[in-house]
Amino acid sequence: MPENRREWMMRSAAQLAAVGVCAGGVAAAQPEKPSEQPAAATPPDGKAWRVGVISARNQGKPQRINGHTWHFAQYLHPTIDLPTAQKHLDPANQRYFKEIVRNPACDFGILPFPDTQITHYYEGDPAISQLFADSFPGVKVATSLEKMVEEVDAVWLGDASGTGDDHFDLIAPALAKGLPTFCDKPIGQTVAGTRKILEFARKHKAPIMSGSIFSYEWGVEEVRRLQARGELGDIQYVIASMMGGYSPAGWFVYGQHPSWSIVTLLGAGVEAVSLYARGSSAHGLVVYPDRPPAEIWYGRPDLSVDYKYNETSVHFQKGVYRYSPAIEGDFWFGHHYEMFNMARAFREMIATRIEPTPHAEILDVTAIIHAGAKSLTEKSRLVPLAEVLA
Repeated sequence: MPENRREWMMRSAAQLAAVGVCAGGVAAAQPEKPSEQPAAATPPDGKAWRVGVISARNQGKPQRINGHTWHFAQYLHPTIDLPTAQKHLDPANQRYFKEIVRNPACDFGILPFPDTQITHYYEGDPAISQLFADSFPGVKVATSLEKMVEEVDAVWLGDASGTGDDHFDLIAPALAKGLPTFCDKPIGQTVAGTRKILEFARKHKAPIMSGSIFSYEWGVEEVRRLQARGELGDIQYVIASMMGGYSPAGWFVYGQHPSWSIVTLLGAGVEAVSLYARGSSAHGLVVYPDRPPAEIWYGRPDLSVDYKYNETSVHFQKGVYRYSPAIEGDFWFGHHYEMFNMARAFREMIATRIEPTPHAEILDVTAIIHAGAKSLTEKSRLVPLAEVLA
Protein backbone atom coordinates (compact mmCIF):
# COMPACT_ATOMS: atom_id res chain seq x y z
CA MET A 1 0.00 0.00 0.00
CA PRO A 2 1.23 3.54 -0.68
CA GLU A 3 1.85 5.98 2.12
CA ASN A 4 -1.34 7.40 3.49
CA ARG A 5 -1.51 11.04 4.54
CA ARG A 6 -0.74 10.36 8.20
CA GLU A 7 2.35 8.29 7.37
CA TRP A 8 3.54 10.96 4.96
CA MET A 9 3.07 13.65 7.61
CA MET A 10 5.17 11.64 10.07
CA ARG A 11 7.95 11.18 7.52
CA SER A 12 8.09 14.75 6.24
CA ALA A 13 7.16 16.95 9.20
CA ALA A 14 10.74 17.24 10.42
CA GLN A 15 11.78 18.62 7.02
CA LEU A 16 9.16 21.36 6.81
CA ALA A 17 10.58 24.63 8.02
CA ALA A 18 7.34 26.58 7.54
CA VAL A 19 4.90 24.27 9.30
CA GLY A 20 4.25 26.89 11.99
CA VAL A 21 3.53 29.74 9.58
CA CYS A 22 0.16 30.47 8.02
CA ALA A 23 -0.29 31.66 4.45
CA GLY A 24 1.04 35.13 3.77
CA GLY A 25 3.98 34.68 6.11
CA VAL A 26 2.09 35.54 9.29
CA ALA A 27 3.77 33.97 12.30
CA ALA A 28 1.38 31.63 14.09
CA ALA A 29 0.48 32.21 17.73
CA GLN A 30 0.31 29.23 20.05
CA PRO A 31 -2.72 29.48 22.39
CA GLU A 32 -4.29 26.20 23.39
CA LYS A 33 -7.89 27.08 22.54
CA PRO A 34 -9.33 28.72 19.39
CA SER A 35 -11.01 32.09 19.54
CA GLU A 36 -14.72 32.50 18.95
CA GLN A 37 -15.68 33.73 15.47
CA PRO A 38 -19.10 34.85 14.19
CA ALA A 39 -20.84 33.03 11.34
CA ALA A 40 -23.62 33.96 8.96
CA ALA A 41 -26.12 31.20 9.74
CA THR A 42 -27.32 29.43 12.86
CA PRO A 43 -29.84 26.63 13.47
CA PRO A 44 -33.52 27.67 13.68
CA ASP A 45 -33.63 27.27 17.47
CA GLY A 46 -30.48 29.30 17.96
CA LYS A 47 -28.54 26.32 19.25
CA ALA A 48 -25.78 24.29 17.64
CA TRP A 49 -26.38 21.48 15.19
CA ARG A 50 -25.56 18.24 17.01
CA VAL A 51 -23.21 16.01 15.02
CA GLY A 52 -22.54 12.34 15.66
CA VAL A 53 -19.18 11.08 14.39
CA ILE A 54 -18.62 7.45 13.36
CA SER A 55 -15.20 5.88 12.87
CA ALA A 56 -15.28 3.18 10.19
CA ARG A 57 -13.07 0.13 10.43
CA ASN A 58 -10.34 -0.97 8.06
CA GLN A 59 -11.31 -4.51 7.05
CA GLY A 60 -12.64 -5.16 10.53
CA LYS A 61 -9.75 -3.53 12.39
CA PRO A 62 -10.38 -0.32 14.36
CA GLN A 63 -8.67 2.91 13.34
CA ARG A 64 -7.51 4.11 16.75
CA ILE A 65 -6.63 7.69 15.79
CA ASN A 66 -8.70 7.87 12.60
CA GLY A 67 -7.33 10.76 10.57
CA HIS A 68 -10.67 11.30 8.86
CA THR A 69 -12.39 11.92 12.17
CA TRP A 70 -9.56 13.48 14.19
CA HIS A 71 -8.51 15.72 11.28
CA PHE A 72 -11.64 16.26 9.21
CA ALA A 73 -14.58 16.17 11.61
CA GLN A 74 -12.89 18.16 14.39
CA TYR A 75 -13.71 21.39 12.55
CA LEU A 76 -17.33 20.85 13.59
CA HIS A 77 -16.48 21.10 17.30
CA PRO A 78 -15.76 24.48 18.94
CA THR A 79 -13.19 23.44 21.55
CA ILE A 80 -10.31 21.05 22.04
CA ASP A 81 -8.40 19.92 25.11
CA LEU A 82 -5.11 20.21 23.30
CA PRO A 83 -2.83 18.84 26.05
CA THR A 84 -4.98 15.70 26.26
CA ALA A 85 -5.19 15.33 22.50
CA GLN A 86 -1.40 15.63 22.24
CA LYS A 87 -1.01 12.52 24.40
CA HIS A 88 -2.75 10.44 21.72
CA LEU A 89 -1.24 12.01 18.59
CA ASP A 90 2.10 11.27 16.94
CA PRO A 91 4.74 14.08 16.94
CA ALA A 92 3.86 15.33 13.44
CA ASN A 93 0.18 15.64 14.33
CA GLN A 94 1.00 17.23 17.68
CA ARG A 95 2.67 20.09 15.80
CA TYR A 96 0.01 20.23 13.12
CA PHE A 97 -2.87 20.53 15.57
CA LYS A 98 -1.09 23.11 17.71
CA GLU A 99 0.44 25.26 15.00
CA ILE A 100 -2.16 25.16 12.22
CA VAL A 101 -5.37 23.15 12.63
CA ARG A 102 -6.32 24.61 16.02
CA ASN A 103 -4.44 27.89 15.71
CA PRO A 104 -6.64 31.05 15.77
CA ALA A 105 -4.20 32.71 13.35
CA CYS A 106 -5.27 30.11 10.76
CA ASP A 107 -9.04 30.30 11.27
CA PHE A 108 -10.11 31.62 7.82
CA GLY A 109 -12.20 34.19 9.66
CA ILE A 110 -14.90 31.63 10.48
CA LEU A 111 -13.46 28.94 12.74
CA PRO A 112 -14.64 27.59 15.03
CA PHE A 113 -18.15 27.22 13.61
CA PRO A 114 -20.50 28.64 16.24
CA ASP A 115 -23.45 26.49 15.17
CA THR A 116 -22.04 22.94 15.08
CA GLN A 117 -20.96 20.70 17.91
CA ILE A 118 -19.88 17.07 17.96
CA THR A 119 -21.96 15.45 20.68
CA HIS A 120 -21.26 11.73 20.12
CA TYR A 121 -18.40 9.54 18.83
CA TYR A 122 -18.94 5.91 17.85
CA GLU A 123 -16.44 3.11 17.40
CA GLY A 124 -17.16 -0.53 18.17
CA ASP A 125 -14.54 -0.35 20.93
CA PRO A 126 -15.70 2.25 23.53
CA ALA A 127 -12.14 2.66 24.79
CA ILE A 128 -11.12 4.06 21.40
CA SER A 129 -14.12 6.41 21.37
CA GLN A 130 -13.08 7.63 24.80
CA LEU A 131 -9.77 8.95 23.38
CA PHE A 132 -11.73 11.34 21.17
CA ALA A 133 -14.22 12.21 23.91
CA ASP A 134 -11.39 13.09 26.31
CA SER A 135 -9.77 15.35 23.72
CA PHE A 136 -12.89 17.25 22.65
CA PRO A 137 -14.89 18.47 25.68
CA GLY A 138 -18.59 17.71 25.57
CA VAL A 139 -18.36 14.66 23.31
CA LYS A 140 -20.01 11.49 24.60
CA VAL A 141 -19.05 7.90 23.81
CA ALA A 142 -21.89 6.40 21.76
CA THR A 143 -22.49 2.74 22.53
CA SER A 144 -25.32 2.29 20.03
CA LEU A 145 -25.80 3.75 16.56
CA GLU A 146 -29.57 3.44 16.89
CA LYS A 147 -29.56 5.45 20.11
CA MET A 148 -27.07 7.99 18.81
CA VAL A 149 -29.16 8.96 15.76
CA GLU A 150 -32.05 9.81 18.09
CA GLU A 151 -29.85 12.42 19.79
CA VAL A 152 -28.10 14.14 16.85
CA ASP A 153 -29.03 16.31 13.86
CA ALA A 154 -26.41 14.97 11.43
CA VAL A 155 -23.83 12.20 11.10
CA TRP A 156 -20.23 12.17 9.84
CA LEU A 157 -18.60 8.83 8.99
CA GLY A 158 -14.83 9.04 8.64
CA ASP A 159 -12.61 6.36 7.10
CA ALA A 160 -8.87 7.03 6.74
CA SER A 161 -7.82 3.91 4.83
CA GLY A 162 -10.63 1.36 4.72
CA THR A 163 -12.46 -0.26 1.85
CA GLY A 164 -15.98 0.91 2.62
CA ASP A 165 -17.22 -2.61 3.33
CA ASP A 166 -18.85 -1.54 6.62
CA HIS A 167 -20.19 1.86 5.56
CA PHE A 168 -23.79 0.90 4.82
CA ASP A 169 -24.31 -0.81 8.15
CA LEU A 170 -22.77 2.13 10.00
CA ILE A 171 -24.82 4.90 8.37
CA ALA A 172 -28.08 3.06 7.67
CA PRO A 173 -29.65 4.12 11.01
CA ALA A 174 -28.91 7.79 10.26
CA LEU A 175 -30.18 7.57 6.69
CA ALA A 176 -33.33 5.77 7.80
CA LYS A 177 -34.03 8.70 10.11
CA GLY A 178 -33.46 11.18 7.26
CA LEU A 179 -30.37 12.78 8.83
CA PRO A 180 -27.87 14.71 6.69
CA THR A 181 -24.94 12.31 6.43
CA PHE A 182 -21.34 12.47 5.28
CA CYS A 183 -20.02 9.08 4.14
CA ASP A 184 -16.30 8.98 3.48
CA LYS A 185 -14.79 7.57 0.33
CA PRO A 186 -14.74 4.87 -0.82
CA ILE A 187 -18.44 5.29 -0.09
CA GLY A 188 -19.19 1.67 -1.05
CA GLN A 189 -16.74 -1.16 -1.57
CA THR A 190 -18.37 -2.00 -4.91
CA VAL A 191 -20.56 -0.30 -7.49
CA ALA A 192 -23.51 -2.21 -6.06
CA GLY A 193 -22.52 -1.10 -2.55
CA THR A 194 -22.37 2.56 -3.55
CA ARG A 195 -25.68 2.33 -5.38
CA LYS A 196 -27.26 0.67 -2.33
CA ILE A 197 -26.23 3.55 -0.07
CA LEU A 198 -27.37 6.24 -2.52
CA GLU A 199 -30.73 4.59 -3.16
CA PHE A 200 -31.30 4.07 0.57
CA ALA A 201 -30.56 7.75 1.21
CA ARG A 202 -32.90 8.79 -1.60
CA LYS A 203 -35.66 6.53 -0.31
CA HIS A 204 -35.53 8.12 3.14
CA LYS A 205 -34.93 11.66 1.82
CA ALA A 206 -31.66 11.88 3.72
CA PRO A 207 -29.16 14.38 2.24
CA ILE A 208 -25.89 12.56 1.67
CA MET A 209 -22.40 13.78 0.86
CA SER A 210 -19.30 11.87 -0.16
CA GLY A 211 -16.05 12.67 -1.88
CA SER A 212 -12.38 13.53 -1.64
CA ILE A 213 -10.69 16.57 -0.13
CA PHE A 214 -9.09 16.99 -3.57
CA SER A 215 -12.49 18.38 -4.64
CA TYR A 216 -12.23 21.15 -2.03
CA GLU A 217 -8.78 22.54 -2.82
CA TRP A 218 -8.22 26.24 -3.35
CA GLY A 219 -7.24 25.50 -6.95
CA VAL A 220 -10.65 24.03 -7.76
CA GLU A 221 -12.23 27.36 -6.89
CA GLU A 222 -9.69 29.18 -9.06
CA VAL A 223 -10.57 26.94 -12.02
CA ARG A 224 -14.21 27.98 -11.57
CA ARG A 225 -13.16 31.63 -11.61
CA LEU A 226 -11.06 31.12 -14.76
CA GLN A 227 -13.98 29.44 -16.47
CA ALA A 228 -16.33 32.25 -15.49
CA ARG A 229 -13.96 34.91 -16.89
CA GLY A 230 -13.54 32.94 -20.11
CA GLU A 231 -10.16 34.47 -20.94
CA LEU A 232 -8.44 31.10 -21.40
CA GLY A 233 -11.21 29.48 -23.40
CA ASP A 234 -12.67 26.04 -22.79
CA ILE A 235 -10.97 23.18 -20.94
CA GLN A 236 -9.23 20.84 -23.39
CA TYR A 237 -8.15 18.12 -20.95
CA VAL A 238 -7.30 17.51 -17.30
CA ILE A 239 -4.40 15.62 -15.71
CA ALA A 240 -4.87 14.57 -12.09
CA SER A 241 -1.71 13.30 -10.36
CA MET A 242 -0.86 12.11 -6.87
CA MET A 243 2.21 10.81 -5.09
CA GLY A 244 2.63 7.48 -3.35
CA GLY A 245 3.38 4.08 -4.76
CA TYR A 246 0.65 2.47 -6.83
CA SER A 247 -0.48 -0.99 -5.79
CA PRO A 248 -3.52 -3.01 -6.92
CA ALA A 249 -5.04 -2.78 -3.43
CA GLY A 250 -4.12 0.88 -3.06
CA TRP A 251 -5.92 1.74 -6.31
CA PHE A 252 -9.31 1.01 -4.71
CA VAL A 253 -8.65 3.47 -1.86
CA TYR A 254 -6.20 6.13 -3.09
CA GLY A 255 -7.17 5.96 -6.75
CA GLN A 256 -10.38 7.61 -5.58
CA HIS A 257 -8.58 10.94 -5.09
CA PRO A 258 -7.46 11.71 -8.67
CA SER A 259 -10.73 10.24 -9.94
CA TRP A 260 -12.58 12.75 -7.81
CA SER A 261 -10.38 15.57 -9.14
CA ILE A 262 -11.51 14.74 -12.66
CA VAL A 263 -15.20 14.27 -11.92
CA THR A 264 -15.27 17.47 -9.85
CA LEU A 265 -13.98 19.48 -12.81
CA LEU A 266 -15.65 17.68 -15.71
CA GLY A 267 -18.75 16.20 -14.09
CA ALA A 268 -20.49 12.84 -14.30
CA GLY A 269 -21.10 10.94 -17.52
CA VAL A 270 -17.75 9.17 -17.99
CA GLU A 271 -17.91 6.75 -20.91
CA ALA A 272 -14.86 4.52 -20.45
CA VAL A 273 -11.58 4.03 -18.56
CA SER A 274 -8.23 2.48 -19.42
CA LEU A 275 -5.53 1.75 -16.84
CA TYR A 276 -1.89 0.76 -17.23
CA ALA A 277 0.50 0.07 -14.34
CA ARG A 278 4.16 -0.69 -14.05
CA GLY A 279 6.03 -0.93 -10.80
CA SER A 280 4.82 1.70 -8.38
CA SER A 281 3.16 3.96 -10.97
CA ALA A 282 -0.11 3.76 -12.84
CA HIS A 283 -1.56 5.78 -15.71
CA GLY A 284 -5.24 6.00 -16.51
CA LEU A 285 -7.25 7.49 -19.37
CA VAL A 286 -10.77 8.72 -18.61
CA VAL A 287 -12.98 9.29 -21.66
CA TYR A 288 -16.24 11.22 -21.96
CA PRO A 289 -18.59 10.98 -24.95
CA ASP A 290 -19.21 14.73 -25.06
CA ARG A 291 -16.39 16.34 -23.06
CA PRO A 292 -12.58 16.53 -23.04
CA PRO A 293 -10.61 13.48 -21.88
CA ALA A 294 -8.64 13.31 -18.67
CA GLU A 295 -5.61 11.44 -17.35
CA ILE A 296 -4.76 9.93 -13.98
CA TRP A 297 -1.16 9.62 -12.81
CA TYR A 298 -0.96 7.68 -9.57
CA GLY A 299 2.59 7.35 -8.22
CA ARG A 300 4.52 10.50 -9.17
CA PRO A 301 7.69 10.43 -7.03
CA ASP A 302 8.47 14.12 -7.57
CA LEU A 303 5.34 15.13 -5.68
CA SER A 304 6.74 13.62 -2.48
CA VAL A 305 10.02 15.47 -2.93
CA ASP A 306 8.46 18.95 -3.05
CA TYR A 307 5.70 18.13 -0.56
CA LYS A 308 2.76 18.70 -2.90
CA TYR A 309 1.11 15.30 -2.31
CA ASN A 310 -0.96 15.82 -5.46
CA GLU A 311 -1.22 18.13 -8.45
CA THR A 312 -3.89 18.85 -11.06
CA SER A 313 -3.21 20.38 -14.47
CA VAL A 314 -6.13 21.99 -16.27
CA HIS A 315 -5.32 22.63 -19.92
CA PHE A 316 -7.38 25.42 -21.46
CA GLN A 317 -7.31 26.57 -25.09
CA LYS A 318 -5.02 29.46 -24.20
CA GLY A 319 -3.06 28.30 -21.20
CA VAL A 320 -2.51 25.81 -18.41
CA TYR A 321 -3.45 26.21 -14.76
CA ARG A 322 -1.73 23.86 -12.33
CA TYR A 323 -2.59 23.58 -8.68
CA SER A 324 -1.80 21.47 -5.65
CA PRO A 325 -3.24 21.66 -2.13
CA ALA A 326 -0.56 24.21 -1.21
CA ILE A 327 -1.48 27.86 -0.63
CA GLU A 328 1.41 30.32 -1.07
CA GLY A 329 3.69 27.29 -1.28
CA ASP A 330 2.62 25.99 2.14
CA PHE A 331 1.15 22.48 1.82
CA TRP A 332 0.14 22.23 5.46
CA PHE A 333 -1.92 25.41 5.45
CA GLY A 334 -3.48 24.36 2.14
CA HIS A 335 -4.27 20.92 3.54
CA HIS A 336 -5.92 22.67 6.47
CA TYR A 337 -8.00 24.68 3.98
CA GLU A 338 -9.25 21.71 1.95
CA MET A 339 -10.30 19.84 5.10
CA PHE A 340 -11.99 22.95 6.48
CA ASN A 341 -13.70 23.56 3.13
CA MET A 342 -15.16 20.05 3.14
CA ALA A 343 -16.45 20.53 6.68
CA ARG A 344 -17.96 23.85 5.58
CA ALA A 345 -19.83 22.13 2.74
CA PHE A 346 -21.15 19.53 5.18
CA ARG A 347 -22.25 22.26 7.57
CA GLU A 348 -24.16 23.96 4.76
CA MET A 349 -25.83 20.68 3.84
CA ILE A 350 -27.01 20.29 7.43
CA ALA A 351 -28.61 23.73 7.34
CA THR A 352 -30.07 23.62 3.82
CA ARG A 353 -30.48 19.86 3.22
CA ILE A 354 -29.10 20.52 -0.27
CA GLU A 355 -26.52 17.93 -1.35
CA PRO A 356 -23.26 19.53 -2.58
CA THR A 357 -22.42 16.63 -4.91
CA PRO A 358 -24.79 14.91 -7.38
CA HIS A 359 -25.33 11.19 -6.83
CA ALA A 360 -24.27 10.57 -10.43
CA GLU A 361 -20.78 11.90 -9.67
CA ILE A 362 -20.44 9.74 -6.56
CA LEU A 363 -21.45 6.64 -8.52
CA ASP A 364 -19.19 7.51 -11.45
CA VAL A 365 -16.10 7.65 -9.22
CA THR A 366 -16.79 4.16 -7.87
CA ALA A 367 -17.34 2.95 -11.42
CA ILE A 368 -14.08 4.55 -12.62
CA ILE A 369 -12.17 2.63 -9.96
CA HIS A 370 -13.69 -0.72 -10.88
CA ALA A 371 -13.51 -0.13 -14.63
CA GLY A 372 -9.83 0.73 -14.20
CA ALA A 373 -9.18 -2.44 -12.24
CA LYS A 374 -10.92 -4.48 -14.92
CA SER A 375 -8.94 -2.74 -17.65
CA LEU A 376 -5.69 -3.61 -15.90
CA THR A 377 -6.50 -7.32 -16.08
CA GLU A 378 -7.39 -7.07 -19.77
CA LYS A 379 -4.25 -5.53 -21.27
CA SER A 380 -5.41 -1.96 -20.53
CA ARG A 381 -8.52 -2.30 -22.65
CA LEU A 382 -10.75 0.79 -22.69
CA VAL A 383 -13.55 -0.50 -20.46
CA PRO A 384 -16.97 1.19 -20.80
CA LEU A 385 -18.43 2.19 -17.46
CA ALA A 386 -21.64 0.49 -18.58
CA GLU A 387 -19.89 -2.85 -18.02
CA VAL A 388 -19.37 -2.24 -14.31
CA LEU A 389 -22.57 -0.25 -13.77
CA ALA A 390 -24.78 -3.03 -15.13
